[in-house]
Formats: sequence, structure tokens, C-alpha cells
Amino acid sequence: MRSEELDSKAQSLYEHLADLRKRLINCAYILVIATGICYGFSEKIFNFVRAPIAPYLPGGGLIYTGPLDKFIAHLKLAFVCGILVSCPFWLYQVWKFIAPGLYAKERRYTLGFILSGTGLFLLGALFSYYIALPMAFQFLMTFGGDIDKPMISIDQYMGFFTQMCLMFGVAFELPLVIVVLGMLGVVSQAFLKKNRRYAIMTIAVIAAVITPPDLLSMIMMLAPMWLLFEISVVIVGVFENKRDLAQRINERE
Repeated sequence: MRSEELDSKAQSLYEHLADLRKRLINCAYILVIATGICYGFSEKIFNFVRAPIAPYLPGGGLIYTGPLDKFIAHLKLAFVCGILVSCPFWLYQVWKFIAPGLYAKERRYTLGFILSGTGLFLLGALFSYYIALPMAFQFLMTFGGDIDKPMISIDQYMGFFTQMCLMFGVAFELPLVIVVLGMLGVVSQAFLKKNRRYAIMTIAVIAAVITPPDLLSMIMMLAPMWLLFEISVVIVGVFENKRDLAQRINERE
């Protein structure tokens, strides 16, 4: 009997790993296709990406020192844009992987998961582009007077830009992650409230690690993540109330 239980657990683990592999392969296919499409528009996209730092550069342009630098920069940009464009598709793959662990009534939130996840990711990227990056450049590029002139390479800027946009996009997914953990029963509203101080400390550490090494970028990451955490606590409580109400109705019936 014990051997059968172990075999069943091993089979279940194998099935989960096989499903995870399938979802990762699907995400890779989707990302490759989206990257290829975005590469066709890389020139126009690059002009948009260059805009936040252009006012601080002599002539408004970046520099490059190697023959492949500009080509590689466009590939990186196409890859980042591919992640943004394919966001609904890889979120769907994530949902299909976690859905078996949810209640039947909770599995119908597929569209809400995809729309909210996509919206939060894009909101994070837009927050970075329109608020965090301009404020960071306003501080960093004017620090120490105007005698020294910046010569920023394409590679340096793309690394900074993509790090900021992707990290803010991922960080803004915090409410979605917490709500899903709540739906899976991993966390509760009471648990989140009780450990709020540790959550805020963790968010501060994450903000310090994933942002460039300056205080302004850290604060720009910390403030919205803290707000999103508080929103997550409320949403988890809403789902808990709905689940408790459904259970009471079932018990009466």
C-alpha cells in the first residue's frame, strides 16, 4: 500500500514536471515569434526608447564603439518588446499550469488573470518609462554641474533601460502573485497583515537589489510596490470572504 502511494506521488510529480516543461516550451515559441515581429519595427521602437535620455546627450544620440554594438542593441530591444507583446500568451501558460490547484469556481478567472497580469506588467513598464527613468536621468545626468559632457554607449543605455522596464514590469505583478497564492491557500489576509513589516522589509531589499545603485531608483520601486502590496491584502480578503460564503451555502444545502 505504501509502495502504491509513493508511485502515485512520483507519477503526480512527473506529470507536473512534464506540464511545466510543456508550458516553458510554449512560452519560448511565443517569445521567439514576438521577438521576430518586433525586430521588424526596431528602428521606430529605438527612437521611442532613446527619448528619455536624448535631451541630456550632445546631439541627442548615443554612441557605439564596436561594429556589432548597434545590431546587438536592436536584438536586445526586440527581445524586450517581444516579452511585452507576448505577455498575455505566456500569462495564459502560467495560468494553465497553476489552474489544477484551484477550486472549480476559481478556474473561471482565466480572463481576469490574463488581463490583470498584462495590465500590471505594462503599467510597470510605462511607470518606468514615463516617471522613473525621467526622474532618474534628471538627477543622474545633471549631477555635479554641466561642465562634463555625457557620452553614453548604446550597450550601456540598453542595459540600464531594459533592466528598469523589465524589473518594474515584474515588480508590478506583485498583487497578482499574492492573490494567486491566496487562492491556492498558501497565504491568507490575516497572515499578510501579521507579517506586514517583514513584507515591507523584503520589498525594500528587492527594490535595492533589482534597481540601479542609486537611492532615487530604489525609492521609485519601493513606493509603488508597497502600495500594490496593501492592495493585494484587500483583494485576498475579498476572495476569502467569497470562498467562506460559498462554503456556508454548500453546508446549508
